[in-house]
Amino acid sequence: MTNPDPHAALREHLAELRLAQIAEIYPEVLNEAARKNCSPLDVLATLVAAEITARRERALQRRIAAARLPKRKTLEEFDMAFPKRIPKQKILRLFDCEFVAQHQSAVIIGPTGIGKTHLLTALGYTACERGVSVRFTRVVDMLNGLTAAQINGTLAKALKVYTTPSLLLLDELGYLPLLSTTEIYVSRGGCHTSRDHGGQI
Repeated sequence: MTNPDPHAALREHLAELRLAQIAEIYPEVLNEAARKNCSPLDVLATLVAAEITARRERALQRRIAAARLPKRKTLEEFDMAFPKRIPKQKILRLFDCEFVAQHQSAVIIGPTGIGKTHLLTALGYTACERGVSVRFTRVVDMLNGLTAAQINGTLAKALKVYTTPSLLLLDELGYLPLLSTTEIYVSRGGCHTSRDHGGQI
């Protein structure tokens, strides 16, 4: 009678516990620990830290995917010297994302070409990295989707796409009149304001 493979049993248990990163790296970690004469506590700490790091990265990628953000932009890439009158300190304060937890809103106003979409995109990625749920959309796309949902009788469900995330980023807000249409969606769909659900830009 052959003895059961301890590695097979361990991998099975790790899979049941959904510890995929530990299952992937534990042989290498154990070998390295043997070479360096590390303590069992050091080995355990290394494995657990690696699992946490992997889970956080997967969660981040899920938030980014759910946010529907454009190609990544960063605040560091933004030219703060153009336009010269840009309120730099106010922009920087947005990126600490405290306004989201405080259920506040912000509006970035300016002519075409100054980088409003760049800032929204960079803010979206920063918020995702800080653990904030985000949704990015052009206003025209949102309204087209809500209009179709209203016709199909699924408006309440469609509104949840925009009211569930903690931060809603609305791009190209000033490109079309919104007041009458928005009032219809709010009154019929039960949409809540950012004071209830988090931040809006």
